[in-house]
Amino acid sequence: MAGFIDSLAIMLIGLGMGLLLVALYVLFAALGKIDAAKEKLAMPAMAIGFFDFISGFLMAFTWPLPGGYNMLFGDPLLMFGLLLFIGSFMFYKGKDPSLMTILSFLLGIYVILGAYAMVVDQLETGANFLPAFGLYLSSGIGALLSPILIIKPVGASKVLYYIEFIILIVAAFVAFFIGYNALLHHLVSFAHYYPA
Repeated sequence: MAGFIDSLAIMLIGLGMGLLLVALYVLFAALGKIDAAKEKLAMPAMAIGFFDFISGFLMAFTWPLPGGYNMLFGDPLLMFGLLLFIGSFMFYKGKDPSLMTILSFLLGIYVILGAYAMVVDQLETGANFLPAFGLYLSSGIGALLSPILIIKPVGASKVLYYIEFIILIVAAFVAFFIGYNALLHHLVSFAHYYPA
């Protein structure tokens, strides 16, 4: 057995990529360019969704460290990846993926509860708290607002699309910030690591 491999950095970067692709889909929809969205976003979203699902699955079921981080991060990443993969596949095949927004809403509840637990149970402290809490709060709110995509983007409802886009972009960049920061720290901390 190889021992512990910390893939958290690439998982966060994958999450950021998935959130960015969803944000771009929302923007394309708001602009009425849904065909361009299918051509440009569907296949990359399937690939990133598959990656997020697999990495979330591995963390959810094999995370060896103590604490609830497999539930805090692995479980929602697994579900996000699954929803992204299935939703983008449905979109690519010309099916209506709007039901996925209801499932995203339910995942958003999980993520918001994770943000709450992060504060109440002090799961993250110090310098890690604010970015982690920001990620959970912004991605949770983005998921909770996702059912607005059921409404056609005309008139005042188009503003809701732009709000959703901004929230998802913020969540994506927070995920990138944490992921790239984790990469730099993990490279140093694992520089002399040898499996037992």
